[in-house]
Amino acid sequence: MFEAQFQTFEEPEGGVALTARLAAFREELARKKLSGFVVPRADQQQNEYVPACDERLAWLTGFTGSAGLAIVLVREAGLFVDGRYTLQAAKQVDTRAWTIESLVEPPPERWLEQHLKPGDRLGFDPWLHTSSAVERMQAACAKAGAELVPVDGNPVDGVWTERPASPLGQVSIHGLEFSGESESAKLERIRGELARLKADALVLSDSHAVAWTFNIRGADVSHTPLPLSYALVPKDGRPTIFIDGRKLSNAARDHLEHSAQVAEPAALAPALQALAATGAAIALDSATAADALTRLIRDAGGKPLRGADPVALLKAVKNATEIEGTKTAHRRDAVALARFLAFIDREAPAGALTEIDAVEALESFRRDTGALKDVSFPTISGTGPNGAIVHYRVTRKSNRRIQPGDLLLIDSGAQYQDGTTDVTRTIAIGEPTAEMRDRFTRVLRGHIAIARAVFPDGTTGAQLDTLARQFLWQAGIDFDHGTGHGVGSYLSVHEGPARISKLGTTSLKRGMILSNEPGYYKTDGFGIRIENLELVIEKQIDGAEKPMNGFETLTLAPIDRRLIDLDMLSQKELAWLNDYHTCVRAEVRPHLDGPTQAWLDAATAPLQR
Repeated sequence: MFEAQFQTFEEPEGGVALTARLAAFREELARKKLSGFVVPRADQQQNEYVPACDERLAWLTGFTGSAGLAIVLVREAGLFVDGRYTLQAAKQVDTRAWTIESLVEPPPERWLEQHLKPGDRLGFDPWLHTSSAVERMQAACAKAGAELVPVDGNPVDGVWTERPASPLGQVSIHGLEFSGESESAKLERIRGELARLKADALVLSDSHAVAWTFNIRGADVSHTPLPLSYALVPKDGRPTIFIDGRKLSNAARDHLEHSAQVAEPAALAPALQALAATGAAIALDSATAADALTRLIRDAGGKPLRGADPVALLKAVKNATEIEGTKTAHRRDAVALARFLAFIDREAPAGALTEIDAVEALESFRRDTGALKDVSFPTISGTGPNGAIVHYRVTRKSNRRIQPGDLLLIDSGAQYQDGTTDVTRTIAIGEPTAEMRDRFTRVLRGHIAIARAVFPDGTTGAQLDTLARQFLWQAGIDFDHGTGHGVGSYLSVHEGPARISKLGTTSLKRGMILSNEPGYYKTDGFGIRIENLELVIEKQIDGAEKPMNGFETLTLAPIDRRLIDLDMLSQKELAWLNDYHTCVRAEVRPHLDGPTQAWLDAATAPLQR
């Protein structure tokens, strides 16, 4: 059973312990005759949430963000993070030992070119990097006259004496009442993709793909019901699932054996080698397959076919059962959100609540639904300057009191068996400033532009991204994250391949669920973000010459009217907001007590100029 792993608020370990770890790690590299080593924030499958035993980057550096990379050389060490984590990284790591560098532009490879010396030997763990990442590092090493060395046995593990054991979360069956499609039907569709790829077999290196294909869920990582596992799907014959048998009850094993062979994880390499030895073309997911898998297939005489995992797109397009389930989950979640927002409005102005109080209250209201499995990610509860840290995670040390004049940014989500939610609201505590209202309204206008967008079939997220930023750009400001990400069905809250961002190249298809979350962040001042989940649907347009799509908003929670500058809204934007609030009131009000109904009535009352 997937057990809730609700938030803790302890400060990450730091100080002397981390200094000693870096020194011990350098000694280990010297023993292995390495000039340096690359430590990604990754497990073997490039999961967003990794088990404790794979948190090597956090253990070594103190940085706890969900994306990052460290490069340790003899005399220099760099921590590479993206724009979401620049402020967080600077607060968590010892900047006397580490320099904070860009993960994106310029990329870490540029740093390697500048800091490696001829003859250096840079080590890496081939199970923790994709082949494309290895090729980029290889090119950088070549430019510097250095050698990139695959290492058998991660040297971090050699000095991490108290490294946790691998997880053994129990596997559960995700029944047809939630999945809406049998394993046999999904496998038939996957084999159709294999024929298109001209592949003899497909390695499912993404545990999300295994979970979706075989209608199972697990409990191996925080916040996502993930069963860490692999699968090998041949074009003919039964697939094989590679999973630790200790995770399987008799019922779960029986369920899997209806459609697949079940083997231990150690059997994956021999199975791939045997298949590759026949000269087979084996498809690998370029985003999640470890470079070690590519090497194994190639060395055994097979042909690795690297590309997009075809299951990712199949999984992203939700069927009717999954869509109805997620709508039910959002209606349930909306009741908890209304109770929470009413609580904040009632209690926060007195100045007694803290960021942690807000997190615990929201989780409590969600637990009251009786259906909560876990939060879908650690709740972001940032007030005042903490709200400007895009992926802020409150600790007991950073915990700030919510005070009049603050903005409270709270980004949260829930895992229910019928659907996954993700919602952000920015709340005015007391009277907001004119600057706050201006910035909030610009963010809101971008949010509405996405929600109201109508676009031809085949449109990508990159083509829509500008809609969310246009009003911020007019004021010379922007936000340093994507506008939206895909969302799973009782799986990852951050699901590919589609996204609304400058890098979103996948076409948006009907049935996909994506977030709509533009924002604005004033360093040391405040943060603003408004996030709803949107379902891609067909749009009927009179006289349309091609199929058209749009969005149906799934999230049901009031947007703070006190932060809106009405003079900045067009009539159509105002109409959208009033219609949205009418919908929220109609869906949520019947499930609330009297005082919360009164609060909701005021929070969703129509706005007029």
